[in-house]
Amino acid sequence: MPVYDYECADCGAFEAVRRIAERDDPAACPQCGATATRVTIGAPSVGGPSSSGDDTAETGSYGMTHRGGCLCCR
Repeated sequence: MPVYDYECADCGAFEAVRRIAERDDPAACPQCGATATRVTIGAPSVGGPSSSGDDTAETGSYGMTHRGGCLCCR
């Protein structure tokens, strides 16, 4: 099962092994038992303008923005 990051307001960050279907559900902090929310971060942006010169942006099925006709998420 995957490991996800959570943040307890009192104790700080911790990891939890959970099913994918439960990843966005609050998790109990292992130190104090308080409800903690999942920490999500976006992928860093790499590159600049499209090398093909096509400046049209499209949104793929995973919500990623692609330029120049990228087919990786369709």
